[in-house]
Amino acid sequence: MNAFSVPSYCGRFAPSPSGPLHDGSLVAAMASHLDARARQGRWLLRIEDIDAPRVVAGADRLIMQQLQALGMRWDGEPVWQQQRLRRYQEVFDGLLERGLVYGCACTRQEIQAASRPPAPGSHERPYPGTCRHGVAAGRSVRAWRLRVPEGVERFNDRWAGPQQQDVARDVGDFTLKRADGLWAYQFVVVIDDADQGVTDVVRGADLLDSTARQRVLQRILGASLPRTLHVPLALDERGQKLSKQNHAPALDLDHPLQTLNRAWTFLGFEALAAAGIEDFWSRATAAWAQRFPWPGPQDDGFK
Repeated sequence: MNAFSVPSYCGRFAPSPSGPLHDGSLVAAMASHLDARARQGRWLLRIEDIDAPRVVAGADRLIMQQLQALGMRWDGEPVWQQQRLRRYQEVFDGLLERGLVYGCACTRQEIQAASRPPAPGSHERPYPGTCRHGVAAGRSVRAWRLRVPEGVERFNDRWAGPQQQDVARDVGDFTLKRADGLWAYQFVVVIDDADQGVTDVVRGADLLDSTARQRVLQRILGASLPRTLHVPLALDERGQKLSKQNHAPALDLDHPLQTLNRAWTFLGFEALAAAGIEDFWSRATAAWAQRFPWPGPQDDGFK
């Protein structure tokens, strides 16, 4: 991987353009934005459109308009993953040359039948390593997997606290290139964060389980290990995650302060009687800096 410098703080918001932002996605956007601004750091916008079949035309521009309408400004030019396909191939080829990836012929049904139940806190069955030593005769390669080294990955999350996972046991050799020919999220997000010099990843708790495997890949690539902060997921009245799949409504931009305060109070703060959007962000940034002093006792730093 290309060498890159590590600034004092660089965060990012990385939405998938499968529809407009809703109250749930605003919680993650607000937290990442506040964490960067409270540290006088950079806040980048990355459009994670690697899963092309799920992309909705024009959703990326709509997301940008929503962020701007709520007073959120990113630094530099946005990055679209679809513009970086050559870069992903370059990194993959390097791993292939090092013997760190291999072809896999297994179907999802075969993995389900051959593997153990998911580890606690995980939704995936671990890959049993069926093709680790070669694809069986008469079978064709469907996907490409990383050879995960043995060992427990430990880190401190700034919200969730100490975490650990034996990735080789609990996840197994995870996919870098999918059976449909698309690059896997776990692969491209690591390359993007490294190339952009991201020092701090602030996102929803549903991605906490992905962190250990991403750190394994970061170590293999020689990239720095970002600090993480995973905020709780916003739920609807039925206890379901607010998401596009669950038809969560788009953000209410006609009442921006109410919309901002809904996300703010979900993050555990008292509602702000702000005079306007700019005043809201000024007050919220100061309160965030007080709650999350820098550097905190659970910060990993760079290793």
